[in-house]
Amino acid sequence: MQAAGERTPWLTSRRRRRLKQAIEGYLYISPWILGFILFTGGPVVASFVLSFFDWRMIEPPRWVGFGNYTTMFTADPLFTKSLIVTLNYVVVSVPLQVGFALLLAVLVNQKVRLVGVWRTVFYMPSVASGVAVSVLWAWLLNPDYGLINEILQFFGITGPAWLTSEQFALPALIGISLWNVGGGMVIFLAGLQGIPTELLEASELDGAKGLTRFRYVTLPLLSPVTFFNLILAVIGGVQAFTQAFVMTQGGPLNSTLLYALYLYQNAFAYLKMGYASALAWFMFLIILVITLVQFRLARTWVYYEAGSWDR
Repeated sequence: MQAAGERTPWLTSRRRRRLKQAIEGYLYISPWILGFILFTGGPVVASFVLSFFDWRMIEPPRWVGFGNYTTMFTADPLFTKSLIVTLNYVVVSVPLQVGFALLLAVLVNQKVRLVGVWRTVFYMPSVASGVAVSVLWAWLLNPDYGLINEILQFFGITGPAWLTSEQFALPALIGISLWNVGGGMVIFLAGLQGIPTELLEASELDGAKGLTRFRYVTLPLLSPVTFFNLILAVIGGVQAFTQAFVMTQGGPLNSTLLYALYLYQNAFAYLKMGYASALAWFMFLIILVITLVQFRLARTWVYYEAGSWDR
């Protein structure tokens, strides 16, 4: 008879096997863990600490407490300007991006010839390098020899100086942002193809066709995908950087001074690493608050067929 508390051989071997599997698993993912700690987690913690210092890189860090944050709100007009520019960019570009991605998804979801080719054509621009795309559009929008103004001139319209005009520079960047809607289109397409056909057929039998069916059946069932694309678009809009950096450098007259570009300028042009770290953490706070608000509002319009928000 086995003594009390004595472990059975099969239990011991089972625990050993689980321990061995756990060790092997951690060994396999250890490169990612080390990479995250060294290149992501470590810099994040370091930037938070640096946000309380005045560090010009060529001098030792000097403790200023909340001085960087105080300067942001009380003594830096460009901080306010960059927030306003970014707000305008997000408010206009996000609805356009989400709406255009949905429109393309609906178009390539039709049963037409060569639909696979059309899907590829619409998706390919989103995988192109941001710098290369910005250089291409800078050439297209050139007021002297750009293709856009040449086309307008053909119709008797004098095109503006897109990227050197305070009035047109930011709208030009917003228009260029639609170049990358291919990723959102693919997500919308997956959502459209995931809608049960029996629901669409039932709505058609009830007399709902065309836009009516799309509005009252397709859009509600597509709301989780729309919500997902909306979050990604807002985060991408707040962090927008490449186009303004390559094409305008924030000009003319700071009309395209996006927040991320201003952060970059403080860090690598003015060498104000402490202040730039404070700007970065305020950007994180902005994204966090907007995302939490979106999740809160989603309870009123996002429909999940298999569950609810209260679970």
